[in-house]
Amino acid sequence: MPSPFRFLRLATILRLTALMLLLVFLLLPGWFEPLLKPLVQENAPAIYNRGSLFWLTVLHLRTVFVATLAATFVAVSLAILVTREAGAEFLPLSRSLVNIGQTFPPVAVLALAVPIYGFGENPTLIALFLYGLLPIFENALTGLTSLPPAVMEAARGTGMTERQRLLRIELPLALPVILTGIRLSVVISLSTATIGSTVAAKTLGEVIIAGLQSNNLAFVLQGGFIVAVLAVLIHDALQALERSLAGRAHV
Repeated sequence: MPSPFRFLRLATILRLTALMLLLVFLLLPGWFEPLLKPLVQENAPAIYNRGSLFWLTVLHLRTVFVATLAATFVAVSLAILVTREAGAEFLPLSRSLVNIGQTFPPVAVLALAVPIYGFGENPTLIALFLYGLLPIFENALTGLTSLPPAVMEAARGTGMTERQRLLRIELPLALPVILTGIRLSVVISLSTATIGSTVAAKTLGEVIIAGLQSNNLAFVLQGGFIVAVLAVLIHDALQALERSLAGRAHV
């Protein structure tokens, strides 16, 4: 019977292979032209030629990072507020606020934001920010309200202030659960960010849209391939970090 370590090693090899393949494709896309040529019409380019795939990927990741960072700050702050005695009454209001992003689809948010902020990255950041609030808030809330009572009682018994308990006990113990919400938010944002190119944001959606407009299947596959591999690699990396933090929390 195959050992779990063999599966783990195989999974690691596959992830490293996917990462190397992605890097080679981004830096030397011309190497893959013979594979993609059969997917395009005669004389049509097989490799996206309206910009650098590498820099579009960097800009795509930057947009996701900025939106997720802002969503994490707001969502975790709200979760901390409503888990304090003085802020418990704001829980229903906080839930309503973080649900806004799920109530309005990203396309609708873009349509509302463009008249105010113009075309470009800003409407996309707003849409991703709103869409990413809910999973981070709910996981932060779960993490902060499911701490071991014995640990909290011991912290109070040592004379820790509420601020000290939050920074030294609550947040470190809740971090693996919070990170799960961040992971979900990042994966959602990676795919959702592609629609930002409809309002002139520099994302990998630019490649997909160009393919759809010119009936170029190779372009569509390139954009989709990069986004999919990024989502899998980032998901796995954050999941590994969650397991590591959870293991330390139980030591």
